[in-house]
Amino acid sequence: MLIGKAGPAVSGICTSDPKHIEIRGKNLANEIMGHYGFTEFFFFLVTGNKPSEQQRFFLDLLLVAIAEHGLTPTAQAARMTLAAAPDSLQSAVAAGILGCGTVVLGTAELCAKVLAEAASRVENGEEPDAVVNDIATRTRRAGGKMPGFGHPIHHPVDPRTERIFELVEQHRVGGRHVDLLKRLRGAVASAWGRPMPLNVSGPIAAVLLDLNFPPAMIKAVPILARTAGLLGHLAEEQKHPIGFLLAHHAEEAIAYDPTI
Repeated sequence: MLIGKAGPAVSGICTSDPKHIEIRGKNLANEIMGHYGFTEFFFFLVTGNKPSEQQRFFLDLLLVAIAEHGLTPTAQAARMTLAAAPDSLQSAVAAGILGCGTVVLGTAELCAKVLAEAASRVENGEEPDAVVNDIATRTRRAGGKMPGFGHPIHHPVDPRTERIFELVEQHRVGGRHVDLLKRLRGAVASAWGRPMPLNVSGPIAAVLLDLNFPPAMIKAVPILARTAGLLGHLAEEQKHPIGFLLAHHAEEAIAYDPTI
């Protein structure tokens, strides 16, 4: 039984025969291997185009910026899974990535939606400051959270954010989305009555949008980056296991109350 609307029975990603592997029209062995770095190849797989030097540089920068952040919930989930199933590395990686949502790792996607809305309104003639102030005020009144703002550790600033902005300025690649994000800093501070740190998810979204990365695939960047970070944790877990220790301390930290 076919469920949903059927698309054309065709894929442009890859085909192969006994002697060749072709990816998006290029011979893997002769035209890609040795010619593309992994970041370039990722961009090529997602977009069908080899990135410009600026696109490659900043995609690589953003992947490095978000790959690792200590014993986050995703890292703990991965390490405890490997402790329970040491023969299943892939399951441990999956356990960590499955937690990529609206609180951890998925906020770049949400920030991109905010910036896309703001950019669309500006393109239709509204003033940038009026747009960001309206978005921040509406979000605050609705009791929502502004994607890309706030961090449990990094305040008043996220050092990753400042470094990205520094390099954006040096390379002169900032466009409308970076400009709107910077304006949003003041709008959020005004709406919330206090300054809030602009975390790394904000510039990830803004820079990728300004460099024409597909908006629907922005979430792929933290997913790919954090996969590398999780593999680092799992390599350490194999040598110096702490997964069961994490689980033990979690159990010890939570009180039992049957009345809740």
